Amino acid sequence: MSPRRPRELAVVEHPPGPCRLFVYGTLKPGERAFGQFCEAQVTAWLEVIAPGRLYHLPLGYPALTPEAGWVQGVLLTFSTPAILTQLDEFEDYYPDRPQDSQYQRLYRWVYSPDRTPLVQAWVYVMAKERVDQLGGQWLPGGIWSGAG
Repeated sequence: MSPRRPRELAVVEHPPGPCRLFVYGTLKPGERAFGQFCEAQVTAWLEVIAPGRLYHLPLGYPALTPEAGWVQGVLLTFSTPAILTQLDEFEDYYPDRPQDSQYQRLYRWVYSPDRTPLVQAWVYVMAKERVDQLGGQWLPGGIWSGAG
């Protein structure tokens, strides 16, 4: 029996408090973009999972889709949401032009590895149709690494 998932909240702006971001690709600690974008500003990180399906894109990075499954990643915590502006640009997400965006930034629940709900966090999600257009390959284990 799978655990009951808490209700998702529709969030347009960042809620009060620390900024939490679920990362599953190049922004994870040890991957190529972490040092450039996150390392100097992150206050904590924790290995977690999030609902979705993970694909490797021929462009050299992954995409999470809102399909059934689980994706392994890292919950990054920042003291301020100011970092989201820079990360939105890196992820080709344009809040004022979602139709022109490669990803959407959604506020979703993340879970401990035993699937206990922890907190809600931002996550960059790509539409399955876009993944298919880009030739994405499903990663059934739900984990991606640029190291191969």
